Amino acid sequence: MKRSSSVRNLREAARVEAFSDGVFAIAITLLVLELIQAMHPKAGESLLDVCLHHWQSFFAFTVGFVTILVCWINHHVAMESIKKIDTRFLWINGFLLFIVTLAPLPTAMLAEYIDKDSASALAMFSFTYILISMAADGICTYAYTHHLIEEDRRPEFAVYKRIYRYAIFYNIVAFALCFVSIIIPIAMDIILFIAFAAPEAVAARLVLRRHPISKK
Repeated sequence: MKRSSSVRNLREAARVEAFSDGVFAIAITLLVLELIQAMHPKAGESLLDVCLHHWQSFFAFTVGFVTILVCWINHHVAMESIKKIDTRFLWINGFLLFIVTLAPLPTAMLAEYIDKDSASALAMFSFTYILISMAADGICTYAYTHHLIEEDRRPEFAVYKRIYRYAIFYNIVAFALCFVSIIIPIAMDIILFIAFAAPEAVAARLVLRRHPISKK
């Protein structure tokens, strides 16, 4: 009976991750629509001219793609440890998917206004990061406190929970700085990408630093 329940829990977790992966894939696909719309050359305009005149769209697509990719990587890492699912978790995960689905909108705004109203465009994009951090923190905190994860993964998961909580405040600062300087929040976003590109490695280092293995 216990084994049957365990198999069912694993199956439910796999279904949630598969559905989430589909949403991430659709969101990334939607990003390219902005590039397609930009490929309408004026009379006598070469392809190279079109690409140069619409560099904003290529820049926004790259940033949007990396954002969703990093978000998917972190979601995948979290789901690897989650072995039980309940209804509340589905709603929290659904909030993350809602923000991911919405990501192409601020990406389009960034492409359109990066050279017209850069502060507002970057602020809208940074606000999306705040929401993503809140959703990621919600997933990890709920899974950790309600014991939806494997017991041997709790130390690493505690680190995930902590860094996502810090990321909320980090992104709030970046959001506020968008109205002061464009360079600083962009640099902060690059640091954020690097920090969350390999969440397992970061978590392992922090766990090892907190609980060092004594040398014999």
